[in-house]
Amino acid sequence: MLAVLAPATLSAAPFAAYVMDARTGQPIYKQNADTRLHPASLTKMMTLYLAFTAVERGQVRLDSQFTISSNAAAEPPSKLGLRAGQKIELRYLLRAAAIKSANDAATAIGEGLAGSEAAFGQQMTAMARALGMQNTQFRNANGLTQDGHFSTAHDMTILGRHLFYDFPQYYNLFSRRSADAGISKVSSTNKRFLDGYSGADGIKTGYTRAAGFNLTASAQRGNKRLIATVFGGTSTAQRNQVMGELLDSSFTRIPDRVRETRPSPPRFAAQQKIVRRAQVAPTVAATAPEPQQLVLSASEPPARVRRPTASTAAIAVADPLAEAVRQATRAPITAKSLNLAASTRPPLRPLAQRAAVADALATAVAAAESATPSAQSPSLAAPVLEASDRPVPAPRSRTGNGQASTAAVAQPDSGQADAVAQAVAEASAESAGTMSLLASPAPKPRSETVILAAMGEGDISEPAALEIVSRPSGSGRSWGIALGRFGSQVEAEKLLLRTALQDGTALEGADRRIADTARGFEAAFVNLSKADAHLACERLKARSQECRVTGP
Repeated sequence: MLAVLAPATLSAAPFAAYVMDARTGQPIYKQNADTRLHPASLTKMMTLYLAFTAVERGQVRLDSQFTISSNAAAEPPSKLGLRAGQKIELRYLLRAAAIKSANDAATAIGEGLAGSEAAFGQQMTAMARALGMQNTQFRNANGLTQDGHFSTAHDMTILGRHLFYDFPQYYNLFSRRSADAGISKVSSTNKRFLDGYSGADGIKTGYTRAAGFNLTASAQRGNKRLIATVFGGTSTAQRNQVMGELLDSSFTRIPDRVRETRPSPPRFAAQQKIVRRAQVAPTVAATAPEPQQLVLSASEPPARVRRPTASTAAIAVADPLAEAVRQATRAPITAKSLNLAASTRPPLRPLAQRAAVADALATAVAAAESATPSAQSPSLAAPVLEASDRPVPAPRSRTGNGQASTAAVAQPDSGQADAVAQAVAEASAESAGTMSLLASPAPKPRSETVILAAMGEGDISEPAALEIVSRPSGSGRSWGIALGRFGSQVEAEKLLLRTALQDGTALEGADRRIADTARGFEAAFVNLSKADAHLACERLKARSQECRVTGP
């Protein structure tokens, strides 16, 4: 290892290296890992990370048109060759920045997302802090040398791990050898390392005179995956050789199986809210004491008016009759009546209730005959009500003249009884209109028998047989989309799951299906309508995903 790293000390740029177990984030090897150096085009890793974030959040789309500014068009090589005022889709800018490391494409991405390259640099630095990159500060989107623009081998390795885990759907950009960038076809600057090291699948190269030859690489062997960064290489070949030696030695130092720990999502620092208080000079109106005010909640609430019910209406109707009885038969409270009221009486039988009420009335009337008018009782109904279990049945009269009820009440033959009967008759006559409801007979109970229909002799035949018509549940949804064939069932399942999460609206109700064919495992979505199948396939093709619509 020392023999390989020795030439790096001869370069103008300091050498730094960091190797991490991608599955756990644990360091395997580090040298000057936290030294702040020029990252060069490794900066474009953060530019692409923010672009992927904006696409996933719905702020932009891959087919969004970005207008090229004169600042972006004037960037030095490596560049795509964009012209000022030209419009190009975001997908082509991403390919040019990731594969060719085009400076003009990276600047166009930053200006299109943030409005200016300076504002985008602030967003890049804020995201670096959220990802845990404590020794990184960005000033531009392409990585050209600028004061205050620096990073470390440790921080760039952290960023490479987040690219791998946070955006697996876009990670394949870093392993492509070439791609269509809209106006031309671009080739990868990392092609030599991808072809020369077994298991390598990314990520990004970088070079300036101040930085030297930099590389952040990712490689996999079996269940093991490493991510490493090298700063300050003397040449492309020497840098790739050092990276290969670092990865080879680190693969032998990590276990084959380990519990995978994914990186935490970005944690943005909470921004403090600035509260501005207005300075207002005091005025007479503002400082004067408030006059006494009447508080509505302190007053008593108004009495609630209760609506009359059927029971209260019946009592109001019976009041004139009771008042007439009291006025006509005022009797003094004698010892006999007091004893009657105070004694405990056994419950009366239902058949003898009416006779008991009549006897109580006769007794009260007889007591009233021998008493003086000045000592009459203020209430005749009190001893009667206390002695009885139920009130006297209301008088019934079809004609409304009250004669039947008068005869029932005036059973004694004395003169006082005649007065009571006369008073009752007069009270009944006054309320004849209101007593008609009480005097009317109770309605007959409604029959619970329900007659549905009358059936004749012709209705006794057997009912006609019902014809049951069934349709398949997936009627009209016999279309599907095929996403290609894969070497293993796990790869096919991962693609189907990732596609279902990204296009949940178009693929709603679709079923995932994996067919084991002679050429591999074919992943497909079935049970789609024709319109949904074409829509989902167009969206997948827009993301450079192979797709084919299958019909019934």
